[in-house]
Amino acid sequence: MENEGGWVERIPHARSAPMYAIHAVALIGPFLVPFSWGYVWLAFALYVVRMLALSGGYHRYFAHRSYKTGRIFQAVLAFVGGTCAQRGALWWAANHRDHHRHSDGPEDLHSPRRRGLLWSHVGWVLSKRFEATRLEQVPDLAKYPELRWLDRHHFAPSWVLLGTLLLVGGLPAAIWGSFVSTVVLWHGTFTINSLAHAWGSQRYATGDDSRNNAVLAALTLGEGWHNNHHHYPGSATLGFFWWEIDVTSWVLKGLGATGLIWDLRQPPARLRLLKVAR
Repeated sequence: MENEGGWVERIPHARSAPMYAIHAVALIGPFLVPFSWGYVWLAFALYVVRMLALSGGYHRYFAHRSYKTGRIFQAVLAFVGGTCAQRGALWWAANHRDHHRHSDGPEDLHSPRRRGLLWSHVGWVLSKRFEATRLEQVPDLAKYPELRWLDRHHFAPSWVLLGTLLLVGGLPAAIWGSFVSTVVLWHGTFTINSLAHAWGSQRYATGDDSRNNAVLAALTLGEGWHNNHHHYPGSATLGFFWWEIDVTSWVLKGLGATGLIWDLRQPPARLRLLKVAR
């Protein structure tokens, strides 16, 4: 079916088989290996570290440049983010910038208003239409050959993680630390594209469906303050008020204290005055 944006949305199930297989391993694998709470904690720890890499790296740094860092740590952020199996930092940032440009409009690539929750959650990720990295959207990042290499070989960090887990902890560590953790990470991240545009409250009149949601913020270490983010996308802090827990912001401020990153952009004081969307 063709929609307002002028393209046909169909999830290509055949070419999506690898993603389906990873889900199957994540669901069945834990029952086929010896159980230990240590493996559960391993999955949780890798979820947290990699969610921070997505939230603080792919999103707040690469997509929005909300702080500055050196070239080496920039590459570290791109590599760790790459272990999340959400393609390269250039691909991720290019699509996210495009989303902000057309948020919930006809050209928004993952608007639940336009194309439904399933498409916004995962369908667009699987679509061949959005497979290529549009380097023209990220000229500030595309000038770095190491970032372009990681973008072209975006599976490499995931394979490094899987291989390391197999070598260090065997099959159980690989199943829990790679497959289970990654699938939960996928769906945690994807809720910001889908549920954060359908469930929650709007403090600011942003002209789109972005919502603030404390549950999603807890799951994604701060990304759930999505209406705040759409109101002022350049901020390294998404929780504008003290009660809006934003773990990623705390970690970024800690990294700032070490000198690894600097010039963290914060929301102007005027935005901390409560506003009601109209």
